[in-house]
Amino acid sequence: MEPTLRNICVFCGSSSGTDPAFQTAAVALGSAIVDAGYRLVFGGGHVGLMGTLADEVLARGGEVIGVMTEQLVGLEVAHQGLTELDIQPTMHRRKARMAELADGVVVLPGGFGTLDEAFELLTWNQLGLVSVPIVFLDVDEFFAPLFEFIAGSAAAGFMKDHHGTLAQRTDNAEAAVRLASGNAPAFTPKWTDR
Repeated sequence: MEPTLRNICVFCGSSSGTDPAFQTAAVALGSAIVDAGYRLVFGGGHVGLMGTLADEVLARGGEVIGVMTEQLVGLEVAHQGLTELDIQPTMHRRKARMAELADGVVVLPGGFGTLDEAFELLTWNQLGLVSVPIVFLDVDEFFAPLFEFIAGSAAAGFMKDHHGTLAQRTDNAEAAVRLASGNAPAFTPKWTDR
């Protein structure tokens, strides 16, 4: 029996950003996902880094599941060439569905929505609700201030040091897929002294 294709979920911007390196990274990540034999799960858009990523996976013969809200489909930002478009009624259901489908997560540069999705799953990992590896693909140190915040939050006593390791980081697309397809950092209860 053939193994079931596993899913790499990617959170990323619905804009392309100002640095061409962001789009280059989205293309490299799409290639790495297909080369590693995974299916892409993403936010379903044809715009920004989302569209660039999905187009690369599709162009290389990969499968893509987009998860999008009814409202965004109505605004005509849904990618129409996907393997599957999973339409959800609300943003809460959209994020929950993406989490259900994800065997691992890679985070590309983006704005509020990208960070919202990533930090919700980091929190769920911290609470033991899920066990999903989360890897930030750090394009030109885009996420450096974010990782300074995480370290500062741990230093200030708002999280345990080992909870900070739930957010993994690399600047290489192939390494990001390898990390995201590995094991999540071990769960340790948030409210213990360990």
